[in-house]
Amino acid sequence: MKRQIYVVTGAAGHLGSYVVRELLAGGHEVRAFVLPWEKIPSYVDDNRQLLTRYAGDVRYPQTLEQLFVAEGEAEFTVIHCAGIIGISLGKDRRLLEVNVGGTANVITACQKNRVRRLVYVSSVHAIPLLPRGQVMREVSFFSPQKVIGYYAKTKAMATQKVLDASKAGLDALVVHPSGIIGPNAQPTGNMAQMISAFLKGRFRAVIKGGYDFVDVRDVASGIVAAAEKGKSGECYILSNRVIDLNELLGGLAECSGRPKPRILLPLWLAKAVAPGAELYYKLARKAPFFTLYSLHTISNNSLYSNSKAASELAFRTRSLRETLIDIVKTFNPKPGRKKSRRKS
Repeated sequence: MKRQIYVVTGAAGHLGSYVVRELLAGGHEVRAFVLPWEKIPSYVDDNRQLLTRYAGDVRYPQTLEQLFVAEGEAEFTVIHCAGIIGISLGKDRRLLEVNVGGTANVITACQKNRVRRLVYVSSVHAIPLLPRGQVMREVSFFSPQKVIGYYAKTKAMATQKVLDASKAGLDALVVHPSGIIGPNAQPTGNMAQMISAFLKGRFRAVIKGGYDFVDVRDVASGIVAAAEKGKSGECYILSNRVIDLNELLGGLAECSGRPKPRILLPLWLAKAVAPGAELYYKLARKAPFFTLYSLHTISNNSLYSNSKAASELAFRTRSLRETLIDIVKTFNPKPGRKKSRRKS
């Protein structure tokens, strides 16, 4: 019997680390691909003897080759979590290099080494937005012209590359998580930074709007299920439900003892100040709470159906309260300094 090995790119990131944790808990051998300075978080604590860390960068294909070297016969399943999340409307060369170029390199490595399966972690942002009230489901073709925002465009391009590779013979499939929240998130993304600021008592206002937020652990379970039970060439939305920001922060207030925000900022006012705030945070090298793109996101349709994943992958989601309780439990007011926002 061939030795079964899972390769996880972006393994030090919030989602990637929970995918690694899920695989190790299941007794699987895992090769974690991270940037040279990154470490696997300590909360990935089960079966660490089955985990091997590999340093590299998806932008450089030569660093991917080490992942597929093994003694004897081995069969590899690749879960490609690596990517950069961008919340700006403008172009960012890094997003193109990592999200599109990096995915192309991973596809080539999988084809060259004849992997058993590739699972690509895309995003619901790659799916064209429908008018408010209409439920968005999986689609079979992705185009950057059909989505808004450069991040969405790069994820659409990368997703189509994976589906094209599947048609050419690679066993590959795609998962689309919605907005990921959960315990142990570093305050580098805008939502994680907002939650962190609130728990530190520094965020006393809320903007009217909401989004489909899903627990990182549920997404990780869905990804592993997709690797084991998903159909090649298919896409699966891993979403939860639309959660109003007022409900989210109100729940955090109840779980943490912090006062609930009492200031409700009108959307028009938030949009008016967003460009200046975005420039300020860019100069400060911090993720802004909101940008014009993120305000567009929370004020538009975010009704995503996870019925396909529920039916074919047995995908399930936990309650918001459980997620918020665990966020508060694991909150670290003084996180370690990080060199980069990017996951390898």
